[in-house]
Amino acid sequence: MIIVKKITDVQQFLAKRNAKQKSTGFVPTMGALHDGHISLIKAAKKETGVVVCSIFVNPTQFNDPKDFEKYPVTIESDIYLLEKAGCDVLFLPAVAEMYPQGLQTSLHFELGFIETILEGEFRPGHFQGVCQVVYRLLEIITPDKLFLGQKDFQQCMVIRKMAATFFPGLDIIICPTQRESSGLAMSSRNKRLSDADKITATAIFETMQYVKNNIQPGDLNLLQQKAVRQLTAKGFRVDYVTIADVFTLRLQESWDGEEQIVVLVAAFLNEVRLIDNLILN
Repeated sequence: MIIVKKITDVQQFLAKRNAKQKSTGFVPTMGALHDGHISLIKAAKKETGVVVCSIFVNPTQFNDPKDFEKYPVTIESDIYLLEKAGCDVLFLPAVAEMYPQGLQTSLHFELGFIETILEGEFRPGHFQGVCQVVYRLLEIITPDKLFLGQKDFQQCMVIRKMAATFFPGLDIIICPTQRESSGLAMSSRNKRLSDADKITATAIFETMQYVKNNIQPGDLNLLQQKAVRQLTAKGFRVDYVTIADVFTLRLQESWDGEEQIVVLVAAFLNEVRLIDNLILN
């Protein structure tokens, strides 16, 4: 694996590979890698000739400066995991390399209602920051395929919408959420949980399973309220437990028994905010 910090260097390397007609798979990350990230690298290895992973903690997508400051950095471990998984290129840029003109930009991404609900409601400006950095990375790497994890369900939909406008030929592949044996979704933020908190955090998966096992056609409000109470009783501060359409993310107050739906959860355990989702049918 080669490690590249400059845009010109990574582009020169990929140009040589492209001359050999090797397709490029891209996995963007913010580091603090775990088996969920590595599953994306392995999926990219199967489907493309060259695999690029980026590690860049993007300041423009953090609406809480303290969250940005506390984001875990484990670069030595990350490099080891990527090498072991067979990644070809690690792109490791500095903030000045990614944003040479500064963090402010006039570029605005038209995302519609999807950036006003759920994560968009609780983290204003978050998805504009996500699109800003992913747009920049796709511009630099110009991959054939982009690999994302389903755990960030809404973010995947946002990136699809942005890419459809600016990178219409890009193939976006959503890979299944990787979980601990306890059911806890793998996340970089889990590194901030104590051992006791990791046990408590499994209540998120248990609550989503409760929703899946008890959902019936008709009104959904009571079921969602029960799910919130379950998490609150476990010590969580809940932002939302919401059922939505799988394809549009339209929030559902009732269900016809046929429409494909997903339950999405965001909740704080102490100071760590965790998100997860589960397709229900």
